[in-house]
Amino acid sequence: MPRYLKSTDHITFAVADHVARITLNRPEKRNSLSNAMLAELHDAMIEADARTDVSAILLSGAGKDFCAGYDLGDAYGGNDADAAEDEPPYRSLNATLDDDSWGVEQTQRMMSIIMDIHKPAIAKVHGNCLAGGTDLALMCDMVIAADNARFGFPAVRANGTPPNNLWFYHVGPQWAKRLLMTGDSLWGKDAARIGLVLEAVPADELDAAADELVRRVSCVDAELLSAQKRVVNMAMELSGAKILQRFAAEMDSRAHLSAGPRRTRFKADIREHGLKEAVKNRDAPFGDGMITLRKPSE
Repeated sequence: MPRYLKSTDHITFAVADHVARITLNRPEKRNSLSNAMLAELHDAMIEADARTDVSAILLSGAGKDFCAGYDLGDAYGGNDADAAEDEPPYRSLNATLDDDSWGVEQTQRMMSIIMDIHKPAIAKVHGNCLAGGTDLALMCDMVIAADNARFGFPAVRANGTPPNNLWFYHVGPQWAKRLLMTGDSLWGKDAARIGLVLEAVPADELDAAADELVRRVSCVDAELLSAQKRVVNMAMELSGAKILQRFAAEMDSRAHLSAGPRRTRFKADIREHGLKEAVKNRDAPFGDGMITLRKPSE
């Protein structure tokens, strides 16, 4: 039994050749991020960081997608109605600004461990990397993607703002606003062009390219890798990255409690028609929701 990782019901964890391979393993749910999965992922990152036979971490997803987002069953399913009468009361999302912020901060704490650990983590992205999937990928030190992977945060159209918000640090202010003000998505090849990911490769070459990248990184002593990671991360912190996360949590909660027409309709659609119909109605005005970059003029 690993020292820190106590359960692997929602992920897989393996170590070989100085690389810890952590795989999101809810393919039937498109690897959506439940509270239970986030807890296991958090513990897996600490386990990998603690082990002396690990120099680098490769994070991937089982099945067709890297991660299609947060498990909205956790967010919108509600726990109060299922609680026994003798259970103590707990905070609820969407109850008050402070309660909601508190809940978002717990999710942040689970996910930000990827930045906080000493060892580098590389995300290997295929299929959909949407909403919470982008939160997860952008917490990693590098992202390598299939050229037909899909990156975006459609939930900004009616649900909130990214609670783990590192978009500005990858693509700058204009592209961050372009993506977050529309919820539109990018193909992996275009995500690489704007710096959202390190590199995009043909889908059938992704495994080999990711393996080679993590192999090269793992050839360096873990102590030196830690030094490089912590210096660059400190540069991000000096430009406000950690402070921004706290602000993002509060803004996400503010959005959750907003009474704008699209937010109000989304919540009404969930109550009357269910989550699938609510998402369909939310995204309908945006067509396929894809941004395709034009080729530079010759």
